Amino acid sequence: TGVATMKFKSPPVNSLSLDFLTEFCIGLEKLENDRACRGVIFTSTIPKIFSSGLDITEMYGKSTEHYAEFWRAVQEMWLRLYGSNMVTVAAINGSSPAGGCLVALSCDYRIMVENPKFSIGLNEAQLGIVAPFWFKDTFVNVVGHRVAESSLQLGSLHAAPEAHRIGLVDELVPEEKLQERAAAVMAQWLALPDHARQLTKSMMRKAVLDRLVAHREEDIQNFTTFISKESIQKSLRMYMEMLKKKKG
Repeated sequence: TGVATMKFKSPPVNSLSLDFLTEFCIGLEKLENDRACRGVIFTSTIPKIFSSGLDITEMYGKSTEHYAEFWRAVQEMWLRLYGSNMVTVAAINGSSPAGGCLVALSCDYRIMVENPKFSIGLNEAQLGIVAPFWFKDTFVNVVGHRVAESSLQLGSLHAAPEAHRIGLVDELVPEEKLQERAAAVMAQWLALPDHARQLTKSMMRKAVLDRLVAHREEDIQNFTTFISKESIQKSLRMYMEMLKKKKG
């Protein structure tokens, strides 16, 4: 059919670790290079979670070299996905905070399971972290400036119905219909000539992609400086302890 499905399977919560991001980019590159592949559907094999976002353990108690390597991998994932020539559909079958939300935002179309217990959003502010400009740009391009501004400042996680209302996801479906609907949407997008769609996508997204490419090293530097700060490391430690208590 010319359509691939990429399933996230990194228990317990599909955290975007350095290994995960590297595998993701390799997988995406293989599909891009496969002439027969025109579209890819992203989903999760783990119940109730699409992706919990960036792996906090990659950002805590490590060397600046490690932080730089990790951040470059995050950039690479976004550059490849946001700039992909393929049709990209996110079949969001669970919660998707922070970096998980970024993955979904970077796709062409987002379908989420209509379960009010599932939420999605860029909630970095809650951890005392600031979402970088290219996260912000991607978000603004989907939901508009006003919604993005308040959502980013408050670090909001939007329950599925709210996410649909603000345009963060394009549609909600019952869980059992998710894959079927993703395939139907994909078929709709693939009914068009690839070159016209690809050129239009590039035109719409080029300025945002170019901005990161032009400031990539500076962005890595900003991240490593910021994440190395004692106050930020303390915030992350407190957050990890809170998660441990929840699990306990």
